[in-house]
Parts: sequence; C-alpha cells; structure tokens
Amino acid sequence: MKYITKEVRIGIAGIAALCILIYGINYLKGINMFKPSSYFYVKFQNVNGLTKSSPVFADGFRVGIVRDLYYDYTQPGKVVAEIDIDPELRIPKGSTAELAAEMLGGVKMNLLLVNNPHEKYQVGDTIPGTLNNGMMEKVANMMPQVEQMLPKLDSILASLNTILADPSIPATLHNVQALTANMAATTQQLQVLMKNDIPQLTGKLNTIGDNFILISNNLKEIDYAAAMQKVDSTLANVKMITDKLNSKNNTIGLLFNDPALYNNLNATTSNAASLLEDLKSHPKRYVHFSLFGKKDK
Repeated sequence: MKYITKEVRIGIAGIAALCILIYGINYLKGINMFKPSSYFYVKFQNVNGLTKSSPVFADGFRVGIVRDLYYDYTQPGKVVAEIDIDPELRIPKGSTAELAAEMLGGVKMNLLLVNNPHEKYQVGDTIPGTLNNGMMEKVANMMPQVEQMLPKLDSILASLNTILADPSIPATLHNVQALTANMAATTQQLQVLMKNDIPQLTGKLNTIGDNFILISNNLKEIDYAAAMQKVDSTLANVKMITDKLNSKNNTIGLLFNDPALYNNLNATTSNAASLLEDLKSHPKRYVHFSLFGKKDK
C-alpha cells in the first residue's frame, strides 16, 4: 500500500466520480447501464421533433428508450432511430412503430404490436415507422373547412347584429316577460282551483254517481213484463173506445157519426138563438105583470 501515492488516490477518485457522473446522466435519461437490453432500428420519413432518450411505449407501457438518431445518407428522406428495448419484449413480425405528437408539444414512440406467434424481429432488425400527429393533424385538416366557414360566420354575425339592433326586440322581450308573469298568475289560480274547487266538484260528482247507482238499482227492481202488459191493456181499451166512437151502434157513435142529429142540434141551437133575440126585443110578449087586470095586446 506504500506504492499508492496521493496522486494515485486522486486519480482513482476522479475516475470513480466520472463513472458516477456518466451513470447518473444515463440514469436521468432513463438508461440503465447494468440492465441488459436489445436494440432495433426504426426508419421514419420525418421524426417530427423526436429526441434522444425519448420513451418508447407498447400498449401504453414504457418498454424502452430512443438511444440515438441519425440521418440515412444512403437513402435520402429517411431518418433512423436506434431504440433500446427490454429483452423480455417479443416484437412479432408485421409490427410497426408510430410517432405520436402530444398536446404539450412532445413526441413519443408507440410500438404497434400485431398477433404473430410464429415470427418475430431479431435484435438489430429494422422496424418500419409511421407518423401520426394525433390531435394536431386533425386540427390541421380541419383548418381549410374552418377557413371556408369564416365568411358564413361573418354573415351570420352581421345578421344577428341587425336583428339585435331592431327596436322591436326589447318590446318583444317585455311582452314575453309579461306573458311569463300572466302564466305564473294563471298557475297560482289553477293551484287554488285544484286545492279548493276540484275536491268540491269531485264530491258532487261522487254524489251524482251514487244517485245514478240508486236509480239504476230501482230500475232493476221494476217488473218490465207486468208494466208492458198494463200498457198493452190500456192500448187495447183505447182502441176499443175509438172503434165505438167510429161505430153507429151506440149513442156516442151516433152522436159523432149521424149527420141528421148534427143538423137537428144545429137547427135547435139556431131556434134557441132566435128565441133569445126575440125575448130581448119584445119581453112583454112573454112576461105580463098588472095590478088591474089583463090588457089586450
């Protein structure tokens, strides 16, 4: 130990500090230097702001990080991302990697795994990548439609301003307010009616219903057969009287059907009328009162 000088100790401490610094930087980046990993390559036409140490997700779970990014000069228009993946993750053949833009401006990589139990990507293979701008891409696609709608919105706003400037609008609102107050008053009156008058009306209707039931019970007790027999008997008597009045075989029939009797009665009535007229004109012919005896006519 006598050969370990002060300078050697300082050098060993510096190397250890440098190793700790490198490990800490990689740890902060999400790189575990002591954990085994498998690497793959993903090709994109545009990484859209993807950076080193960006997380890699599969079904929403973090399974790795982006180790490095470089431009493929042999194939212009291609950017290659080197990713470290947990070696326990099996990536089936046919799976792809997708870059998705987040709302806060970041970019993350999602592995879209397919169901292929027979084949898988080997370590160092290249996985095809796609770009999905997510909500930002949808907003960008909607912008032309929004621009087309702006003139219509301006026209609608101008029409609304014209309508609101019409002096009849406040009057209409006042009328609506008055109508609402009238409806409230009507509602209160209906509530009073439902509370006071309706129960009374219901009681009267119940009484009327009970009377109808009583009348119905009384009608059930009537002997309709006997009543109809009495009606038939009465009608038969009326018919018999009518036949006798039309017949000349009885006094009443003769009185109604003999013209001679009618003429005699008419002549008697006329004679009686003449007699009464003569009696009124010459009463002395029929009645004589004298204290000294009878005088000659």
